[in-house]
Amino acid sequence: MTDNFDTFNDHPAQEGVAPDRWASALHLFDNGVGVSHEETVLERWERAQLLFEARDYIGAARLLPAVVEEVPEQTGPRLLLARAYYHSAQLRRAEEQLRQIIDRDPVEHYAHLMLGRTLERQGRGDEAAPWLRMAAAFSGELPAQD
Repeated sequence: MTDNFDTFNDHPAQEGVAPDRWASALHLFDNGVGVSHEETVLERWERAQLLFEARDYIGAARLLPAVVEEVPEQTGPRLLLARAYYHSAQLRRAEEQLRQIIDRDPVEHYAHLMLGRTLERQGRGDEAAPWLRMAAAFSGELPAQD
C-alpha cells in the first residue's frame, strides 16, 4: 500500500489556482464556519486586479464599478476599469472613464494615451491625434521639428 504523501509531488498543479477562486478563498475561515463574509472595497479591488492580471477583463470590469463608486477620488481603480473595458472591447465605456480621469487629473499621461488608443480603435483617428500628441509630450517623446 502506497502512502498518498509519497505520490503527491508526482502530480503538480498544471495551471495553478484561478485568481478569482484564490481571492475568494483568502477569507474562507475568517468569521468561522457558516458565517458569511462581506467583501470589503479593498478585497474587491484586489480580486479585480487578480482577474485583470489573469486576463479576465470582463470579470474585472464587473467588479470595478462598485470600487470606483466607493472611492471616486482614486485614479487607480478608475484607470483599471478603463483598461478592463478597453481590453474587453467596451470602448465607449472605456472612453467615458478616461475622460473622467483626465477631467479630474489633466496631467495623467497614461489616460491621454489610452484615450487616444481607444478613439483610434473606434475609427476616430482625427479625434485621437491630439490626445496621442499630448501623451507623447508628457512622456517626452515629441517628434522632431523640421
